[in-house]
Amino acid sequence: MSRPRRRGRDVHGVLLLDKPQGVSSNDVLQKVKRIFNANRAGHTGALDPLATGMLPICLGEATKFSQYLLDSDKRYRVIARLGQRTDTSDADGNVIEERAIGFSATDLEQALEGFRGTTQQVPSMYSALKYQGRKLYEYARQGLTVPREAREITVYELQFIRWEGDELELEIHCSKGTYIRTIIDDLGEKLGCGAHVIYLRRLQVATYPTERMVTLEQLAALAEQAQTQEHPLSQSLDPLLMPMESPVIDFPEVNLTPVVAGYLKLGQAVQAANVPLNGMVRITEGDEHKFIGMGEIDSDGRVAPRRLVVEFPE
Repeated sequence: MSRPRRRGRDVHGVLLLDKPQGVSSNDVLQKVKRIFNANRAGHTGALDPLATGMLPICLGEATKFSQYLLDSDKRYRVIARLGQRTDTSDADGNVIEERAIGFSATDLEQALEGFRGTTQQVPSMYSALKYQGRKLYEYARQGLTVPREAREITVYELQFIRWEGDELELEIHCSKGTYIRTIIDDLGEKLGCGAHVIYLRRLQVATYPTERMVTLEQLAALAEQAQTQEHPLSQSLDPLLMPMESPVIDFPEVNLTPVVAGYLKLGQAVQAANVPLNGMVRITEGDEHKFIGMGEIDSDGRVAPRRLVVEFPE
């Protein structure tokens, strides 16, 4: 006889986890879900096991809006090992080529300039992108290479930090879909010596404040303290969460009266004042501006529901 499924909590918001090195994003996601005893959880763009730093984890109804964080800009600090190229473009892979380091500071600056702005990037075979239904890294682990289309990326800022011997440190502010490992591999080829990532830290996602990041150890300690003192988890852990609407906070707001919001919740497009001409909007209700979901302005200028929050009893 199977055990009854454990009932989790209906907790909603975004946790800014400081991911540790050496574990997968999915592993830490499951740990966070268990610590919060949450019904639902999802991350917003995986970090490689080697990487550390900001990994927003959406809980409950916030998972409906995780795509908007996948589409947001990111900022990274990266250290590259010069003179060696690996099959994965990072330190977790096997060295496939070694070459002497022979470039100058001028050569380096010219090479870096080529990565600034909008360019085309061919993703690494060791990535989670899919080809014919399978992830690229699954092919790569079988020794196979499959066609990959170049994708447009934008590097808003590529800042030189230091170059000491065979180590090069950079800070990169980039658009969604940018593979830092690929930038480093391509840079190594431009410099003629090869390179791979030995350290990668995601400093920021969108405009989330870095000071709100928490570690797994901090979460576990708070959960244990709540249990010891017989406090509810919500009292100890939930204040750490960013609001569930934080992934979409930069979208224009349309505020509806409770009556009009009621029709929207039934799936109907509604008329509203002060709406944009088109595009996606963040919908709030009443004088409290309670977030109820995302909508889109249709061809008639009405607000059509696209992704709405399910209301739970207090």
